[in-house]
Parts: sequence; C-alpha cells; structure tokens
Amino acid sequence: MAIEVLIGRDAVPIDDTVFTTLLDSSVAGTYKGYERALESGRIKYAELVELARKGEIPHSLFFAPLSLVQRQVKTKTEKLLAGVSRDTFSIGSRSKVDLRDVELIVKDLIRKQQLVRKHDPSLQRNSIIGLLRDDTSAVEADAARLMSAIGLSNEQLRSCRTKTKALDLIIDRLEANQVLVSRSVQHYMPQRLTHVEFSGMTIRDNKVPYIFLAGGDHGDDQEPVGRTIFTLALMTVLVARRIFAPMTWDGGSAETDPGREYDIAGAMLMPTNRMKELRPASIDDMKAASDEFKVTASAVTVRAMRLGIINRETASNHLDHLRGEFRSLPKGGPRSPIHPENAVRKYNGRELTVRMLHALDDGSISPGEFCRSICLNNLKPSRIDDLKRAVE
Repeated sequence: MAIEVLIGRDAVPIDDTVFTTLLDSSVAGTYKGYERALESGRIKYAELVELARKGEIPHSLFFAPLSLVQRQVKTKTEKLLAGVSRDTFSIGSRSKVDLRDVELIVKDLIRKQQLVRKHDPSLQRNSIIGLLRDDTSAVEADAARLMSAIGLSNEQLRSCRTKTKALDLIIDRLEANQVLVSRSVQHYMPQRLTHVEFSGMTIRDNKVPYIFLAGGDHGDDQEPVGRTIFTLALMTVLVARRIFAPMTWDGGSAETDPGREYDIAGAMLMPTNRMKELRPASIDDMKAASDEFKVTASAVTVRAMRLGIINRETASNHLDHLRGEFRSLPKGGPRSPIHPENAVRKYNGRELTVRMLHALDDGSISPGEFCRSICLNNLKPSRIDDLKRAVE
C-alpha cells in the first residue's frame, strides 16, 4: 500500500507504513488532514509539509526507508520518556492517555526544566522526590510527613476563605520546595487538549519536577476547584513516590479500590482524626465537611467510606445524588478573557517564571529567547514588564 503525494500534476508514492509511523507518533496524527489522507490514499505536498511542521517531523523523512523512520521514532520516544512514563497512572478510571496527546506539552515542560537548571545555579537537589518510599508505613504517617516536608498544615488550609485561596496556598508551598506547577491554559500551550480526558501528569527531574494540572471537564461531575485541589495533592504523592506519568482518576466512584496513593492524598487533606470527630453521614454533612477541608463533597464521601464511617451503599447513593445536583446547576456564561501575561504565568507556574525573569535580568538569556522559550511567543519583549508585575 502507498500514499500518493501530489506535487503539481505528478503523484509520488510513499510507503503508507512510513506515513502512519511518523504521524501516529506525533500530535499531527490528531489533525483531519491525516485522516483524509488515509481515507483517500493521497495528500497534497503542501498539506504533507504542514502536517510535518505541526508534528515537528522533518518532511524528508516521509520519503525515507521504513527502517530509518522506525529508528528515528524510537530515538525520539526514548528521549521524550526520560521525563515521563509511557504508562498512564489510573485510579478508578478506565481512561488512558496516549503519549502523543500530550507530547508537545511534555517536551515544552522538559525543555523549561532544562532551561531553569542551566540558568539558575542556586537550585538544590529536590527533597520531595522519593520521600515516601516505604509501603509498610501507615498512610497517616506518610501524609503527615509529606505535609511537613512542603511546609503545609491542615489549619492553614482550613483558614483559607475560599477553595481558590487554598489551591493557591498549596501551589505556593510546592513551588517553594522546587516542585513546579503548571496549569492548563487553552491557546497558551503548545498543544490542544480538547479531545483528551486526563487529570494531569508528573514529569521527572531531580531538581525541578513538574506537575501539570489539566483543566476542563473530567466527566465525574464535581466542582472544578475542589477537584483540582485533590488532584494536586494526589500528584504531589506521586512525586514523593517517584511516579512520573500521565494520570487519570475518577473522583466519584465507590466501586473500586483506589489504592495507597489515593489514601495518602485523602489523609493529607482530610485527616483521619478530624474525619472521625465530624463523622459525616448525610449529604449535608459531606457538604459542610467539604467546605472545611476545601475539597469536593464527593471526595469527603469516598474518604468517609474508606474510613468505615459510612458503608459502600450509602457512599454510592450520596455520589449519585451529588452528581445529579452538579449536573442540574446552571452553566456559567462565557468566561472573561485572560490577560496574556497571566496566562503565561499560569501555564509556566510562578516559580519557573520568576527564576527565568531573574536570568533575563542577569543577562544570561536574551529578551527574544525568553519570549520564545518561556512565553512561546505569546508575549513580545515590550510586554515583559507586564509579566513581571503579574508575578509580584
């Protein structure tokens, strides 16, 4: 079989296995031009070049022997997987993440890790990675140890006026310990995530590991900020347990055993002693506790079930009720547009942005390179001062 590449009036055949091998290993495989070419068996040369550009593939490789292409793809994948595992870490979820769905974001965050390591000699070896290696210790002990290591207390979280303030506090404490946190911002990342269902990912580095928080609807009908807080706690546990992978989890399921990592995250945010004092049983109890712990009512329900405060049937009924309530809420209107400097700060994370601004001020990186590598050309050099104000 062959794909015909149309160059003027001529048709040049290329091996369809070469075509699919190259595009299936990149984000370009998600574009309609790829699907049309497979269906019709032909593609215009200009369209092929554009797909190659989107996938960061030298277009000459489409005319190379299959053996060479396979070696090139293998080398590229091995380099990419140096920072993140191919396997998805799933908790109570059937969703899997294809590496190409997040490939450009992975590459961008790894490149940013390398840049900050190059330009900031003050970075120390990270103390959070591998902190929780022992599977024999009590879950509550691991949770307390991790909270202490990042300098965060339950009292601090409970004193936050809103869940958004609590999320910001957790991020601040992680970044103070050189765990970088990136958040999804549509149109300001190198890749679209509209067709991907996943919670986020952890990316390896012995000084500045990255946590990426995916945005959008996760399909389990929970209010977004409380869910994000639990997601962030869970991914912090993954970093502490040396697990670096894309992650999916279903926060509204009572049917599966979510495992040790989930229980540690639960104990971090909803301490066992306090849960047993509250003994939440009714829907209203779950909602009141969720306001105190800054998580979702569904998270409190699953935690109460895991601690034996309520049984599985009650938990399942509560979760069904909470899902129904969430679905019935009026959907918000169009969101206010985010300012470019705030979007760049959110996607990079404040800590990475601040450290690279220091490198810019020291002259070790040029304004043009800063705007290209750190801002992905979403800011021009004339807007760098706006970014500085955004991170103050």
